[in-house]
Amino acid sequence: MAESVQDAKKDYQKMQVDDLLKELNTDPTKGLSKEEVEKRVKTYGYNEVPEKKPNPYLNFAKKFWGLTAWMLEAVIVLSIILNKMIDMYVIIALLLLNAVLGFFQEQRASKAVEALKKQLQINSRTLRDGKWEMIPARELVPGDIVRVRAGDFVPADLKLIDGQVEVDQSALTGESLTVSKGKSDMLFSGSIVKSGESTAIVVLTGNKTYFGKTTELVQVARPRLHTEDVISSVVKWLLIIVGVALAVAFVVAVFLGMNLFDVVALALVLLASSIPVALPAMFTISMAIGSMELVKRGVLVTRLSASEDAATMDTLCSDKTGTITMNKLSVAGVIPMSNFDENAVILYGSLASQEANHDPIDLAFLNMLKEKKISTDGFNQKAFTPFDPKTRRTEAVIEHDGKTFHVVKGAVNVIAELTNSNIEDLNKKTVEYASKGYRTLAVAMGDDDKSLKIVGLVALYDMPRPDAKKLIAELKNLGISVKMLTGDALPIAKETARQVGLSDAITASKEFEQLVEEDPDKAAEIAEKSDGFAEIYPQDKYSIVKSLQRKGHIVGMTGDGVNDAPSLKQAEVGIAVSSATDVAKGAASVVLTGEGLGNIVDLVKVGRQIYQRILTWIFNKVVKTFQIVVFVVAAFLLTGHFIVSAFDVVLLLFVIDFVTLSISTDNARWSKTPDTWNITGLVKSSIILGILVVIESLAILYIGMGPLGISKDYELLKTFSFSILFYFGMMTVFVVRERGHFWYSFPSKSLFYITIIDMIAVALLVTFGFPGLKPIPITDTLIVIGMSAFFSFVVNDFVKYYLLKGKKA
Repeated sequence: MAESVQDAKKDYQKMQVDDLLKELNTDPTKGLSKEEVEKRVKTYGYNEVPEKKPNPYLNFAKKFWGLTAWMLEAVIVLSIILNKMIDMYVIIALLLLNAVLGFFQEQRASKAVEALKKQLQINSRTLRDGKWEMIPARELVPGDIVRVRAGDFVPADLKLIDGQVEVDQSALTGESLTVSKGKSDMLFSGSIVKSGESTAIVVLTGNKTYFGKTTELVQVARPRLHTEDVISSVVKWLLIIVGVALAVAFVVAVFLGMNLFDVVALALVLLASSIPVALPAMFTISMAIGSMELVKRGVLVTRLSASEDAATMDTLCSDKTGTITMNKLSVAGVIPMSNFDENAVILYGSLASQEANHDPIDLAFLNMLKEKKISTDGFNQKAFTPFDPKTRRTEAVIEHDGKTFHVVKGAVNVIAELTNSNIEDLNKKTVEYASKGYRTLAVAMGDDDKSLKIVGLVALYDMPRPDAKKLIAELKNLGISVKMLTGDALPIAKETARQVGLSDAITASKEFEQLVEEDPDKAAEIAEKSDGFAEIYPQDKYSIVKSLQRKGHIVGMTGDGVNDAPSLKQAEVGIAVSSATDVAKGAASVVLTGEGLGNIVDLVKVGRQIYQRILTWIFNKVVKTFQIVVFVVAAFLLTGHFIVSAFDVVLLLFVIDFVTLSISTDNARWSKTPDTWNITGLVKSSIILGILVVIESLAILYIGMGPLGISKDYELLKTFSFSILFYFGMMTVFVVRERGHFWYSFPSKSLFYITIIDMIAVALLVTFGFPGLKPIPITDTLIVIGMSAFFSFVVNDFVKYYLLKGKKA
């Protein structure tokens, strides 16, 4: 019988709820049994739709289109024009290798993100064997009884049993406005619940849903990475270096009457040396490794660039509840009113609550109800309206002894307005609680909405997390300004801020929002100076983020609700906390699996490590390119010969650039302040270091041409020069990987051993020879290694140390 409903897409919308419950053989008060679920999984399969994968052949073809590929292709054309056919074949091989390497690294990174994505698959509140529990949405079957509320993705096609919800179906129908849904209406898979809540029965699952496919449950944000911008900037500077060197060579060649065709051939060598072939792979590998490292620390990254963005974050806007505090409310005090006693206040407050929602305030009342052993026998909740940030209250219709009455609980000022009570008198009663950091709610009851009267006030306390003060101090030490955001009253916010080490510079939401409209610059200034905001609504967070960005800050934002989605998307680093709704997780670039700020500290540190690793590779690449370009041009002008060929340069790319991808595993130290991609400043530092390396390279070349007598054989001179460029290139990695002296930290085992093996392999290569490289004596190789080590670790390291001391690279 159930299977016929799964297939009848035109009939179930017209069916009445009671008929559907009978058709699916489901008890709305108990749900399905585990045994029945297992049977239905075999019949219908899991609630999922296989995701369409991008065409791998098209992705591979794209590797031949882009700045790096164009530069390689330009060098191939130049090789053909100059009739350098061997060079052409080598460059073609390099182009193919770059495409293959980039393709496979992106495939690996994509699989890593997909693995993380599986951990973000949404859960559904489901009634099984009479108990409400959270289960993975893919395990839903027709006949399951589920609960949906604001912020949820609808996980399957559902028919509402009770309740009222507003639904966003724009992803399915294109409708821009929300749609109201009530009893017997359908909720379609992939739509989003914007407000309200309801109990529903699952009708269709997987690819049997009405729209034929399920909207991706967790939208993985994949905006344009910084990779292209950084690569473009690096390439621009490398081409400037090559262009200036070629211009000098051209002028000098004309002055000396040299063959200008040789200068064109020189351009081939220099262009090949300037291509950062491995840089895209360095970005991808570093961020993929960093993302997997973050998983171990309870941080799920839904787009690779998020960890890199965290390195530049200088301001963190953090929700108080659940992040700074425990998010476990308990009743700290009760003030009965209107001849009611404490038990009555707790009873009526509990009747205006619902356990299935796992709302912290509701649970605080229900837990106190159990603790005091107050009976609710005979009280039947006929209707329930959950908390809404707009109304700031919950309410219910209760039936007792054949009569019905209304109960409401919520913010004191809201309930005061509903009951026509004097707000000043109520506030006087809550002053002491507020000074202790307690949050006070009011409870009211009446025959109907118009006859409500206050039953009493209840103080709730959400303790700061034990590690909150320490972690906030740690974030401050990392150069990050922490701003606490809370809907609590100003006195409570100030007291909580004091307890966790923030100042009492807390701004009230009304004051700030007024300034946003009247004087945005003044609002931005206040946002920058404040340590937090009180009495805010979720929509206020967007204005706070925008105001901070107006002052040039890189903002991180934590959020958990459906209304947090705009601010999470607006922030450079959107962080969904562990208890976040599915919509918030979809909008964020980072999802925490643990509570508190500890995961955010880890995110910042790992992000800055990733930044340092990529920075090290770029720093080494610019120094090496400057060395090759200036060294080759200077030697050409001094000797009239090319001391390295295009083949030699491509071989250097293999034995240096690709080998140093192991920097992505390095034990990089995170910086003490937020990082920035200051490529111009990096190039300036690189050029200063590069000038030193060129002078030192020419000194070693002079020794080779003089005492060692290599100048008598041009082919030996090429191999000797190749050795100079290679060993300086490898040793410079260990110099620039550490902003302090090179001995301040030891490289990772992968980087260290791969580099040592590479240097030994090249030593054997130049000693025993290789097509295009004539062997040189082992003593000459050892002299190059020894002098390169001396200049790198004694001279250059001290210059670098004082060059970078106290400032960004």
